[in-house]
Amino acid sequence: MSPRRVARAASADLLSTLDRLTAQAREGAQLHHARVELAEALQRAMLPATLPVAPGLRTAARYAPARHGLDIGGDWYDGFGLPQGALAFSIGDVQGHDVDAAAFMGQVRIALRAVAAVVVDPREVLSRANDVLLSMDADLFATCTLLRFDPATRVLESVRAGHVPAVWATVDGDYGIAEHEGGMPLGVQPGARYAVTRRRLAEAGSIVLLTDGVVEGPSFPIEVGLERVARVVREAADAEPDEIAAAVMKVADSTGHADDAAVLVLSHDGGGPPG
Repeated sequence: MSPRRVARAASADLLSTLDRLTAQAREGAQLHHARVELAEALQRAMLPATLPVAPGLRTAARYAPARHGLDIGGDWYDGFGLPQGALAFSIGDVQGHDVDAAAFMGQVRIALRAVAAVVVDPREVLSRANDVLLSMDADLFATCTLLRFDPATRVLESVRAGHVPAVWATVDGDYGIAEHEGGMPLGVQPGARYAVTRRRLAEAGSIVLLTDGVVEGPSFPIEVGLERVARVVREAADAEPDEIAAAVMKVADSTGHADDAAVLVLSHDGGGPPG
């Protein structure tokens, strides 16, 4: 075979190999795109499309997926109406950030909604939801904060199950970290009991619930992250809830944390009896 024919044959083999590799790469890209679309659709279905509001109360939330793997995880936020006009809000974090964690997160949300529809005391809501999750024999657990807000009295009740403390600030410049007593994460201990903290929202300001992906990183202690969020919320206390949520999520970008992250903001107007 002449050198020219050898060169043509080699070129043909090279083009054939390139075509095959291109097709494989295209197939792989399409598969990855399909997996991402499926993960995003599942995540959207797991989070509420809207959050409830009430006279004097505005809300906003943000979610950011984990920085590796599928864009799905076990962090969640939720808000829903209760009988007699009260509102419930929850935020939480399921162990792990994969499809199993997302599925368990859905079960936790359903359990909380179902129990809260028939039980008034938020302490009892968490206790019963904990029992429901334990009855499923799942190998996962979840931390959670549950709020119950009564627009008529402006009383806010808060219960925490092993979760990151909330952060609050008033438009007058006061701020802090709500490190009230909590309890065991959901799905760990049978018969777990929880303490409730009650306050009346008499001053204008904001309460921010978040997950550890916002405030904790490999070399970023959670205490440092919480203090940084507290200062951010104080500086933006009179801004719109969505602006506050966006500002808080910027803290998550600085922690180096690879986990997913969620933020839920409740901004309340002044008024009503003193707290």
